[in-house]
Order: sequence, then C-alpha cells, then structure tokens
Amino acid sequence: MKNRSLIFGSIVASSLLALAACGGSSVASVTTASTAVETTVVTETTVPEIVNPLTGLPNTDPSTLTRPAMVVKIDNHPSARPQAGINQADIIFEENVEKLTRLAAVFQSEGSDPVGPIRSGRFQDIDLLGALINPLFVWSGGNEKVSAAIKKSDLVDLSYTVANKDGGFARDSGRSAPHNLIAETTKLWTLSPEGAMAPPAQFSYRTASDAAPAAAEPTAGVKVSMDGVRVQWDWDAATGEFLRLQENTPDVDTEGVQLAMPNVIVLEVVYTNKYSPAAKTLGGGKVYVFTNGTLIEGTWERTDRLKPFLLKDLSGAVIKLTPGQTFVEIARAAKTAVVPVGTNPDDVKFL
Repeated sequence: MKNRSLIFGSIVASSLLALAACGGSSVASVTTASTAVETTVVTETTVPEIVNPLTGLPNTDPSTLTRPAMVVKIDNHPSARPQAGINQADIIFEENVEKLTRLAAVFQSEGSDPVGPIRSGRFQDIDLLGALINPLFVWSGGNEKVSAAIKKSDLVDLSYTVANKDGGFARDSGRSAPHNLIAETTKLWTLSPEGAMAPPAQFSYRTASDAAPAAAEPTAGVKVSMDGVRVQWDWDAATGEFLRLQENTPDVDTEGVQLAMPNVIVLEVVYTNKYSPAAKTLGGGKVYVFTNGTLIEGTWERTDRLKPFLLKDLSGAVIKLTPGQTFVEIARAAKTAVVPVGTNPDDVKFL
C-alpha cells in the first residue's frame, strides 16, 4: 500500500508501454488499376487508462471500480491510538471536535479489517462528505439532534445501531470504552444499498508529463495546530511522502507503520460553536497544498456540498496532486507553520 506513490513514475512508464503493445491495429490494402501498387494504411488506437477515482492511481482490481465510498469516523483520542486502517484510506479528513480532533477516513480502492476505533458523527460531516455522493457512513451515533440530521441526510447510515452484526462491529478487548469499537470494511460494503455507485474524483492529479508548476516551492514540511493536537508532516524524499507526527511522536497504525501521504492539504476554514466546533466547508478560503516535496499556496472554493473542493494557486490555475492518497487538515485560520527547506523542524514553532 505505502509503495504506491513511490512507484508512480514507473507505473506511468510501464502503462504507456503496455498500452502501446495492446493498442488495436487495423490494416487496409488499396490497389489502383493503373499502377497496381498496394498501399498499406496502419491506424493505432489506445485504451484510456482506468484509475481509482479517489487516488488517481491505476486500478488493479476491477471489482472495486463500482463500489461506493465508505467514510469511517475514527477516534483520535490518545486512548484510541494507534488506530487501524489509517494507512489504507484513500483520503482522510481531520476535523476539530471538542478540544481534540477526529478523522473521517474515506475508503474506496481498498479497505481494512479491522478499522477503528469508531466514534460519533458531527453536523459538519454532512456538508464535508456530500461530494462523495451517498457515501456509506460508519459511525457510533451522536447526540439526538446530530443523529437526526445525519439520518435525514444523503449519507448512508451504517451506524453501530444499524449495522452492528452484519458490519462486523465488535469491542476490542485490549482497549477501554468508548475508544474500543471496531468494524470490518469488507462486511460493511456488503450493506451497500441497491444502485450505490463509485464516487467522482475529488481532486485533479498530475501526469508524468506535467511540468512542476511555477507556483511550487520546495518545502521540508508543515506544522498545523489543530484543537488539542499539534500535527507535524515531514517530507521524506526517499519514499516520496510526508510522514505524520502528533505531539512530536510518529503517528503509527496498529501494525506500527507510520502514517505517510504523498499529498497533504491544509484548508483554512471558519469554525462556529465554541463547544462543539462545526467547520464551514462551503464558501472559500486559503489553502496550502503539499505535494511532491513542494508547497503550493492558493485558495479553495466550494459553493455546493455535492461538489468537491476546487483548489487553485495564486495565479488561478487548478492545483494538481501527485496520484496517491491525500490527507486534508480542516484547520482554523492562521494555524499553519510552513517548514522551509534546510530548516530543522524543531526550530519552527506551532502557531
């Protein structure tokens, strides 16, 4: 899984060779009466590459192409760490909640058995996840008003109370409640409603022929002050990914593998309600896009909850990501500290 972005260049090259080899050919013979000269006309056709919608990487399992996105609300309380499935998600959104953060991990190209710990939903999930178009929503419940709003929304309710047995929900005996609820994505996908479809692409991706945008500046990483969690992403040129730390400690999954992503997006948003924060993900604001060892600053726009975020650099050009996984920090304004190339991250303070 974690080697996919590293071999992006070789995948593209080999794909091009394969397409050339398997491209269809048609041969036509034309004979003229006067010269009796045979002319051969060869036409070549190419087959468009099929990619996973949420990563832009070549699809290697056709059975996954039509399945819907699944969003699992994963606990990020210290007692919930390490979590299962965070290195398998195509996209992860990190949201501020009550003096902590919670992860909305989006699975589509692959899954995780088990996944979790699973926690409650929030009002902000309804707008944030709408562009995935009727995603399966895996959560443990919420207060009365939140639960009612989610159940009335177009998110497909696969809460603990709805999908307990068939979704593989269980309590991890090695953890304490409420930080011990897990499930299985394989079983949860079997609960997809009739007519469920794959999500549209959420981002634009560069190809091997794309030149680096003029707006891209080399970077060593970034520090983001989320509520109750100090997040750090360090660029690792050897793997072509950004490595995540929390509170100056490597953020690892249950297998001991550090969370790493080829793309990290920091969206600056407005949060309302001081006790239970609600991110406003409709409108616009500043964005920092970290990809391929570079930083591109720009803006985000979104006027319809059923449409993805539109990311543009300061010249107005659409920002393209590296094919692979993406982590999105839904951050408050002025909480992002960029680490310049050649700078020790310890010398850059959290804002």
